[in-house]
Amino acid sequence: MTTSFRFDPAELPPEARELRQEVRAFLAAEAEAGTFSPHRGKGGFSREFSRKLGARGWIGMTWPKKYGGHERSQLERYVVTEELLAAHAPTRAHSTADRQSGPVILRYGQEEIRQQILPRIAAGELCFCIGLSEPNSGSDVFAASTRATKTDGGWLVNGRKIWTSNAHEADYMIALLRTSPSTKENRRHGLTQFLVEMKTPGIATRPIINLTGGHDFNEVVFDDAFLPDSPLLGEVDMAWKQATDELAYERSGPDRWIETLSALTELVRVAGDEPSEHLAEGIGRQIAHLATLRRMSLSVAGMLQAGKTPAVESAVVKDLGTNFEQALPDKVRLLAPPPGDAQPDGNDDRFEEALRYTTLIAPKLTIQGGTREVLRGIIARGLGLR
Repeated sequence: MTTSFRFDPAELPPEARELRQEVRAFLAAEAEAGTFSPHRGKGGFSREFSRKLGARGWIGMTWPKKYGGHERSQLERYVVTEELLAAHAPTRAHSTADRQSGPVILRYGQEEIRQQILPRIAAGELCFCIGLSEPNSGSDVFAASTRATKTDGGWLVNGRKIWTSNAHEADYMIALLRTSPSTKENRRHGLTQFLVEMKTPGIATRPIINLTGGHDFNEVVFDDAFLPDSPLLGEVDMAWKQATDELAYERSGPDRWIETLSALTELVRVAGDEPSEHLAEGIGRQIAHLATLRRMSLSVAGMLQAGKTPAVESAVVKDLGTNFEQALPDKVRLLAPPPGDAQPDGNDDRFEEALRYTTLIAPKLTIQGGTREVLRGIIARGLGLR
């Protein structure tokens, strides 16, 4: 059993630094053309934008070329992801597929599925959603009860998945389904992953509207939905390890500390070149915290590049990162200069818009991708404490 974890320093190679400048130039041109607004909250959904990224080789970057990938490093991929998120680019159409669904298919999918699906993801043509959380289990993925029952030529699926981001737009879901009961010795036993086409008869998607009035989340209902055998990923009843690997990809990236960053960048803008001593100190503290999280997240990317599965380190990044970004809007509000005291080239309305949006999304940040309690249980096990 692992009794410790570590974050080794990871340095960006020259090609990654050059790539960062290339991505920034591309994003500046797209923003200038009106493709998206770099000042508007979280990036939106645009299949056209995702296809542009695919044409540049910025999706599926680390995958083998025979599957449409580009065999670049995890650190290069990290740079692209970081720049897209920092600019609030519209990445939702491909981000889940690129971040975790594609790697799961690459590692556990049948060859026919790899050849059919992965090149289309890399081209920015496919949107994926994640079928893990359920109404009665939440982030405890091993308590999943949505059942796949063996039948002639495949499986019949019944049950519900919830908080399923972009399910209403998705072409496919990777679903964790119960194929056998858990055992007394191993509660993780009996779960299997399937590649599910969202147009399959018997699948209904119901919207869940969030606090901002946006429609990202959904409930997905399976009512005798038939899945053939071929989309089964990995071994029957043994998907717990696969799900753990998938969450390591989901929990460690820059999206786990950057979602409310616009509140801080707007604060820096309205503070101007000569902020008060109190304001300068407050901004400095937040930036120091942010820099530490970024180094930890980059370290995990380095571990992935080395072929490791840093599940515990990813849980640490996710727990610390989402607590930081959840608290950030309130801290920014307390630090903000009084209304009307922004710099002459500032814009109080833009600052208030960023603060309003980040405040509204903050409550969900420590829930999505694993709650505090689940993450700290993983960390405790990694330390040998449970």
